[in-house]
Amino acid sequence: MSVQACAEMVQRMDEDRFRATMAAPVPAREVLFPIHAFCLEVAKAPWVTKESMIAEMRLQFWRDVLTEIQEGKTARAHEVAAPLHGVLDGAAAAALDESVTARQWDIYRDPHEDDVAFKRYLHATYAIPMHVAARLLGADERHAKALNRLGLAGAVGRYLAAIPALQDAGRIPLVDGRPEAVQALAKEALDQGRWGAQNLRGLSKEARAPMIDAMMQLPVLRQAARDPAAVLDGRLGQGAFKKSLRLAGVSQLRSWAIF
Repeated sequence: MSVQACAEMVQRMDEDRFRATMAAPVPAREVLFPIHAFCLEVAKAPWVTKESMIAEMRLQFWRDVLTEIQEGKTARAHEVAAPLHGVLDGAAAAALDESVTARQWDIYRDPHEDDVAFKRYLHATYAIPMHVAARLLGADERHAKALNRLGLAGAVGRYLAAIPALQDAGRIPLVDGRPEAVQALAKEALDQGRWGAQNLRGLSKEARAPMIDAMMQLPVLRQAARDPAAVLDGRLGQGAFKKSLRLAGVSQLRSWAIF
């Protein structure tokens, strides 16, 4: 029932997220690993069963955990729920409930209703957990707009990379899957991410740590903007060497304006 168990889960399920978190200061990791593990548990819930009712029950488990945190109840004896209980405050738990609700889309095969619904899904599943972690590590409402814009960039970068797998699973991941629409989405997210990165002044390295993963998505967005066909072909992403170089740069700089 420790942060170490959460770290091992993240390493096993999302190597890139693990490496980004290990690049953060140690105090930030204590907050990030339980939140990341929670997000992974919630994200996988719709995919571990073909029975929608069972998937809904798995999501409800995490809603119950978040409600118990808000009500100040004793932590459950669960490898993720217990460390999460030790990290979140009531406001953070309430915010993360929206992330759980958004994952209901993954249970069913309906497309996103429109672009607003699609952006709401991205915000809830990626930007909200990032924003929660940043607040717990020292960010405040002055940084909300920058966090949300960088959160959009991180969400779109990861989502575009996942599109081939979503299509193989029978989902309709994009409201508009035409190359020009994919290109426009990538460009918008890249512009938003750059603006966000340039407007995080005054944050400590600990408070910046939740945004490391989002910063790692900017080259993915540049690639998608240049070559939208790479999204459907599954060619998005950087090689290991380039990832390592970028991670080193992002984790060390206090100002991200050059990225």
